[in-house]
Amino acid sequence: MKVSEIKVSYTNTVEDKVKISSSANSYEVALAHWDLNVIDYVEQVKVILMNNANVVLGIFELARGGSTSCVVDLKIVLSVALKTHSSAIIMVHNHPSGMMVPSSSDRSITSRLKKACEVIDLKILDHLIITRDGYYSFADSGTL
Repeated sequence: MKVSEIKVSYTNTVEDKVKISSSANSYEVALAHWDLNVIDYVEQVKVILMNNANVVLGIFELARGGSTSCVVDLKIVLSVALKTHSSAIIMVHNHPSGMMVPSSSDRSITSRLKKACEVIDLKILDHLIITRDGYYSFADSGTL
């Protein structure tokens, strides 16, 4: 009887390690890995994955949507975090409108992600809404 073999791999070959120490620092990291040619047109969601010392293991592009929304699949967020043996994550998405105010959907997904992360002992350190000119931090605002 044949069944599929499941393989999991992750390689971090970056020599200069980046440590996240603040929302401003995480915004800089996210913006450096964002396509600024489409930040004002297409909504994207990325996840910054970190070890227990908040050193960045990598950034995963979770979703790319339209001009006003993106689908965030929590199972994929958690599976990527588990595959990379991450201890903490920061979710980041842009608002093409330039508005840095969280929508009700933003608040809902953040709440759901926080609950899901608690189950597997994964820390969600922040959820950033970014634009080319600035960011909103759920952690800094006390809503995480």
